[in-house]
Amino acid sequence: MKQFVLILILGFMSSAAMAQEPNDVIQETADELAAALDGRKEELAADKVALYSMIDGILLPRFDRRYAAQLVLGRPWRDATAEQRERFIAGFYSSMLRRYANGVLEFDQSKMEILPFRGDLEKKRTTVKTIVRLNDGTKVPVNYEMVKRDSGWMMFDVKIEGISYIRNFKTEINAEIQATSLDAVIERLEMEAQAAA
Repeated sequence: MKQFVLILILGFMSSAAMAQEPNDVIQETADELAAALDGRKEELAADKVALYSMIDGILLPRFDRRYAAQLVLGRPWRDATAEQRERFIAGFYSSMLRRYANGVLEFDQSKMEILPFRGDLEKKRTTVKTIVRLNDGTKVPVNYEMVKRDSGWMMFDVKIEGISYIRNFKTEINAEIQATSLDAVIERLEMEAQAAA
């Protein structure tokens, strides 16, 4: 159940970076995703390249890939070269996009409620809280962690019932790095991205 909800939220993880309020970012993205999916779910389900492209067009300009990748990598980020960092950012983002793409097809804007904003707009980071209603009526809290950049608010993490997708990726990636190496992880991510293209 939690995994199902987790894959639902990729498509509306963030929105136009120029939005003034964090809640606006989430609302605008939900609107954009709903419009992009309207009448195209079957087509996109049959064409993964088109699906990835659609999600990428909504997400890439608005998601803080670098910050998210840095949090996922953790301590190895400090020792990584500039080239390793850039390759990891690209590989991590591509992996995340592919992992949750199918769930985006299940997105139903009518089942998402954005709660009133209670954060401090003066702080660098804040949280937008939403509730996603599942088909059985269960209400699941989905919180979007956001960071303020010069261009506006950007998304970097999603927590479902308190479980962070950044933390999940971090656990997986760091275990793999310990078993192999950062270069090996980067090469695997790149090979998977090429295979999915």
